[in-house]
Amino acid sequence: MLATVLVLVLATAGLAVLRPGPVAGWLGSEATPSGATAASPEPDPQAVLAGPDANAPLPTGAGIRAALDPLVRAPALGDRVNVSVADVTTGQALYGSGPDTPTVPASVTKLATGVAVLSARGPAYRIPTRAVAGANPGEVVLVGGGDPTLAVDRKNAFYPGAARLDDLAAQVRAALGGTAPTKVIVDSSLFSGPVFEPGWDADIPTGGFGAAITALMTDGARKDPAQARRTAEETNHAADRVPQPDLTAGRQFAKLLGLSGSAAQVTRGTAPAAGAAGAPGAELGTVESLPVIRLVDIMISDSDNVIAEAMARQVALAKGKPGSFAGGAAATDEVLGGLGLPAGEISLADGSGLSRTNRISPSLLTDLITLAGNGSHPELAAIFGGLPVGGWSGTLDERYRAATTRTGAGVVRAKTGTLSGVNAIAGTVTTADGRLLTFAVLTDRTQGSLDETRQALDRITSALAGCGCR
Repeated sequence: MLATVLVLVLATAGLAVLRPGPVAGWLGSEATPSGATAASPEPDPQAVLAGPDANAPLPTGAGIRAALDPLVRAPALGDRVNVSVADVTTGQALYGSGPDTPTVPASVTKLATGVAVLSARGPAYRIPTRAVAGANPGEVVLVGGGDPTLAVDRKNAFYPGAARLDDLAAQVRAALGGTAPTKVIVDSSLFSGPVFEPGWDADIPTGGFGAAITALMTDGARKDPAQARRTAEETNHAADRVPQPDLTAGRQFAKLLGLSGSAAQVTRGTAPAAGAAGAPGAELGTVESLPVIRLVDIMISDSDNVIAEAMARQVALAKGKPGSFAGGAAATDEVLGGLGLPAGEISLADGSGLSRTNRISPSLLTDLITLAGNGSHPELAAIFGGLPVGGWSGTLDERYRAATTRTGAGVVRAKTGTLSGVNAIAGTVTTADGRLLTFAVLTDRTQGSLDETRQALDRITSALAGCGCR
């Protein structure tokens, strides 16, 4: 299903990725077993949304200005509204109002995080969670690799297809042979620094949308992942989180190994250096996360803050920096600068956008989306797979349904961002003539109601959808 979605999305962005090819490799497709009958080829997918016309006329700057200027001045957007509109095919800037001004981006930050991790790690990279032998017989060290989607078992997993501790426990028991497990130690030292970013609002740790960021956790640190899965839509993915995700994961692992009572008490420690089979540090088992291409998809479609922070740390580790908030932010800046984006127009403190100290300019976002969509870096196009569609999915499901915004339904695909007083949207839109544009609208001084602000943002993007703007 993901491959089919990507075919449609990448085609919309001016690309064509078909099996066999990069997507098949990124998803870990298996070869047909020897002697097995090859399956019939899958039929070509049918497009469910109108794609762009490569020969569509380019809007003019004057045409877009006439359409957008009155809307950008809407009182609901506050007194600081910064906007950028560009053509995806050519990269030509078509409209700007404070386009180069760094602005608080909220969750739109995840677009930068997604591009950075796809570039630094690659779409096929999978995050390992390992178990190694401890210093004493029967001791097992559970080593976190930074996989936020790791599950305890299949039945209660929040993220479909996630790596599982019960699989890892089975490997450990087999590797130990006749030696009974006696103790579990957790090593979450891959991540360093504070577990909450200092720029987060005070209610983030307890509000259900953030969590303590540790290198070892299960189900995004959700306290009851099965319940969270059942109520995800009605709660907008908010859920109670455990205060110490690494120790919680260790206790779950100890139970899977059959430990109980005092033997189930878990402590933090550091894994011994890699050793020979049977020696301290010897690997007893490993499981791997979904590929980065899927993690980015979930991060964007569900605006998953915990996955976003884990992805920023993967960027840091790939660039040889500490696995911390500061390391992730610095590494993301470095990767984006290396891609030719204006590094001076982005300053990050986290990867999710929860921090109010983040700053990104609208033009950097439209440059980033253009880079991901123009075919020059096909690995970056995975950011489009999870983009919510106006009036249809994700955070845009209930938007673009009013008479004044209906033209944006089905043709606006964008990441939204919301903090109190901060509202943002960035993505792509197909004009009435079939031209694919990218846009970013960031406002960080709103004072009106959230519904009014969102309607004002949607009128801007709907105006682009409804005109040729020539």
